[in-house]
Amino acid sequence: MSTHVDPRPDWDTYFMEIAKVVALRANCTRRKVAAVVVSDHRLICTGYNGTPRGVRNCFEGGCERCASDAPSGTGLSECVCSHAEENAITQAAYHGIRLKGSIMYVTLCPCLTCAKMIINAGIAEVVYGGDYVFTEQTRALLAEAGVKFRRYHPDSLVPRKN
Repeated sequence: MSTHVDPRPDWDTYFMEIAKVVALRANCTRRKVAAVVVSDHRLICTGYNGTPRGVRNCFEGGCERCASDAPSGTGLSECVCSHAEENAITQAAYHGIRLKGSIMYVTLCPCLTCAKMIINAGIAEVVYGGDYVFTEQTRALLAEAGVKFRRYHPDSLVPRKN
């Protein structure tokens, strides 16, 4: 019986840390969010929040709402930025990558609109870092569709036995 301790981070920590690095590319001036999609412990696509392809970056004035002093959570219908989950899913479609049965790691919990996209893309599980607007309606919709969801709790500091 082997008693070797695996010094590596667990899979959740590994992919959530990658998501945090991807978030550094976000061009939204208000919030940095990222999503990574994984299949068979392999990264298959990423996405971060910001303006659509071909539109000036948010930090360059591409989104008037983000450049304004609108309080958090207001004027969202005026925001032209796409969410990280949306960008990961559309990037996969753009490049012909199948998401069915995959796991999405996202630095913040999905909103209702992103949850609908996650369901329709065939993503099987969502692991999220922080809270955003993870409403009961969003949770119920994911549950009814059979999409597992859970909050990420870092435990990579605890060595694991093989």
